[in-house]
Amino acid sequence: MSLRVAIFCSGDCEYDHRHPETTITFSRAVVEMGMTDGSIYRTPGWKRELEDHYRRGVDHLERTGDVDVRSRRVETRYGSTHLLVAGPEDAPPVVVFHGGNVTNPVSFEWFLPLADEYRLYAPDTIGHPGLSAETRLSPADTSYGKWAVDILDELGLESAPMIGPSYGGGIVLRTAAYAPDRIDAAALYAPAGLATGSVWRLLSEIVVPMLWYRLAPSRRRLERAIQPMFTDSTAELEDDLVEGIGAVFRGVKLEREFPARASAAELRAFDAPTLLVLAEDDLFFPPGAVGPRAREVIPNLVSDVLLQGEAHFPSRAGRERLAERIREFLDEYGNS
Repeated sequence: MSLRVAIFCSGDCEYDHRHPETTITFSRAVVEMGMTDGSIYRTPGWKRELEDHYRRGVDHLERTGDVDVRSRRVETRYGSTHLLVAGPEDAPPVVVFHGGNVTNPVSFEWFLPLADEYRLYAPDTIGHPGLSAETRLSPADTSYGKWAVDILDELGLESAPMIGPSYGGGIVLRTAAYAPDRIDAAALYAPAGLATGSVWRLLSEIVVPMLWYRLAPSRRRLERAIQPMFTDSTAELEDDLVEGIGAVFRGVKLEREFPARASAAELRAFDAPTLLVLAEDDLFFPPGAVGPRAREVIPNLVSDVLLQGEAHFPSRAGRERLAERIREFLDEYGNS
């Protein structure tokens, strides 16, 4: 059965995100099977609002993370792809794919502590809210794997470790199925592409409240819709984070399918060391479903970790534990 509910998370050029007028874009994208035409935004106004949220999110990263976050664009067969880049230029590279239907800075913040010893490349998922092309790829075929390979090629990387939270984990698995030799190591947090939670709980606790919010927007309805995704009380979250998710709910034609479930046959040639981190109270990808399936289909699962008391969006303490565990994993396996 295909689960059709929304998932949240969640030449080259470089330019300053504060001055988008200096952005170099590419005039033509190569069109392939697996993409659909049309804007992902409901109106141009919503697109502008989400881009403003994105840039404020990058400002927040630089302000709170004490790190320089640069922007870069590369050309892929599916269109222009924007990346956030942080860390020393000569440091080992790591590619970070973000969660679905949220902007890249939201989950990039979780892994920014790694930028002290790694060069982090975080693409805005194509066809999702952000600054990449609006080409929406099929999550059921090899499109995301091809897109990831194009990014590696444009960055001049033969292979690299990859990090994938939520939908981004599904992208890593799609890449592992399509081009397993391009991944040196994989760190998956609450990944899509293995197993999912109760359809009834997703509908009743997230989708229905989200629809009520869209019909009659209010902060109270928005907090009710997103609370099941968060460990922290929504009343304690940054206003811009909550408002950004609300803007996605109201202004984006949401991606409604998770990446396809990876099979043992698909991943047979994927021998890269893999770390799996799950959240105890994750409504989307519960450990009781994802853990056993991961052990069944991922050939070289070297470690699996449970973040106790955490939901899909972990608390600050949970994010710190997540980043530290991934650091230990990359230090041991990232250059193997």
